[in-house]
Amino acid sequence: MRVHLCAVGRLRAGPERALTDDYLDRFARQGRALALGPASEHEVEDKKGGGMEAEAALLTRAIPAGALICTLDERGQVLSSPDFAAMLAKWRDGGRQDAAFVIGGADGIHPDLRARADASLSFGRMVWPHMLVRVMLAEQLYRAATILAGGPYHRV
Repeated sequence: MRVHLCAVGRLRAGPERALTDDYLDRFARQGRALALGPASEHEVEDKKGGGMEAEAALLTRAIPAGALICTLDERGQVLSSPDFAAMLAKWRDGGRQDAAFVIGGADGIHPDLRARADASLSFGRMVWPHMLVRVMLAEQLYRAATILAGGPYHRV
């Protein structure tokens, strides 16, 4: 199952970029044997200032046709890392070829796009900057692959 990170904003050189790249590289290596990944990033920017609606249109175009859509949203479901790994495995084993994780901009994800999502995840009740959410998602993807592979990275 291919994984797509569809996000508002460009992640420029810096610590967030370095961490995201590192975890996505690790995910690609670990996930290959598990039929997970690689993960690709699709960055969109609303240069005209159209707000959430314009961002939603750009994100919709970035999501591959037929992909399962999972938003990252403060109203989403809070999962443990093993539960997240199990969810990925369930999607993969259910025949999904693509899963798109959607990360909105500073104002979040437009309600119409949220309503179209197959799933919605939250990294807790706190609000996180969208650039950090990308790092956190990349790390959780890698962690999920190690959990599914029975590796030592995730300790209980």
